[in-house]
Amino acid sequence: MLSPPNSRARAMLCVAALALSLGACDPFNANFADSESAESYTAAQIKAPADASPDTLDVMNWNAKYGAGRIDFFFDCHGDRVLMNSGEVEGNLDALAAKIKLVDPDVLLVQEIDTNSKRSAYIDQVQYLLDTTDLNYAVYASQWRADYVPSDGVGPVDSGNAILSKYPLVDAERVALPPIGEQDGLTQYFYLKRNMLQARVDIEGRDDVVVVNVHTAAYSSDGTKKVQIDLFKEKLDELAAAGKTVLGGGDLNALPPGSDQLVGFDDFVCEADGDFDADDYTPEVDWLDALYAAYTPAVPLADYQADNSAYFTHTTSKDLFWNRKLDYLFTNSSFVAGSTVTHQDTSKGGVETMPLSDHAPLSATWELQ
Repeated sequence: MLSPPNSRARAMLCVAALALSLGACDPFNANFADSESAESYTAAQIKAPADASPDTLDVMNWNAKYGAGRIDFFFDCHGDRVLMNSGEVEGNLDALAAKIKLVDPDVLLVQEIDTNSKRSAYIDQVQYLLDTTDLNYAVYASQWRADYVPSDGVGPVDSGNAILSKYPLVDAERVALPPIGEQDGLTQYFYLKRNMLQARVDIEGRDDVVVVNVHTAAYSSDGTKKVQIDLFKEKLDELAAAGKTVLGGGDLNALPPGSDQLVGFDDFVCEADGDFDADDYTPEVDWLDALYAAYTPAVPLADYQADNSAYFTHTTSKDLFWNRKLDYLFTNSSFVAGSTVTHQDTSKGGVETMPLSDHAPLSATWELQ
């Protein structure tokens, strides 16, 4: 969410509006095709996985908050920071990498990772994590890209979703999700372009292992988020129908069925304006029902409903513990019983997760049936 622009930003918005009206359809390089190839990465040093043709993969999902740790940015409504220096970013990324190395996933799904943003000192965080963990390959799909964002000093930004893997990733595709329809054209132009990132994990002797990473809208009052969640399920359905063993995960910005609390979270401090109100999940109470009905979740729904708090993965406040679950892993095969960990504290690795992001990571062992 972007706060109201200052005078310089308003001038830049006028320039942007003029450019758009004169037919320069993408003056700030902010648009994407409905479907396009994802950007590919390779680690500086390849570390061969122990098993070339595994029957299971250890998988992990994490919204990394663009390497900001618990710095309070203005759009969190908890602070006023806009930019980080390189030392801050590298320190936060090193802490993320330490946790990732301890969990040691074969495949990592990441949301909110920057590759060329002023706010994160222009550090390519995908490459940084590849070079500081045991992961070898990555694909990336931008979700917020503009050569210049004329609001609040944001400037150039490129941030999105990534899949990192010990195994090669091929056939990687960025699939666009529909924008928030209630936004005016200029806001929509500079706003996040939600997407699904899919790639095949190239394992010896198999061509059916596919991963889909998604980060759906946090705010919408026109049903856009539900449309995006439904399209995510449709993508999983399409891959499953084609005989693929599929893992779908990410930050769905929605609560599981049977959540005890749907409104009144004590970390919500933004001034609600009707368009950006993430404090009330009541209208969304059944939006994940179809996903849970069709696919196996890493956290069984019965376990979650028996004790919501054991599986919470998000809070906006660094002074509060996790207070809702927004992050998921689903498959059309199965997860090894007892393998799922919601890393709320120092479990499985001795590194606290609360200081590292406003989301806790989730990991499990995926069975490739």
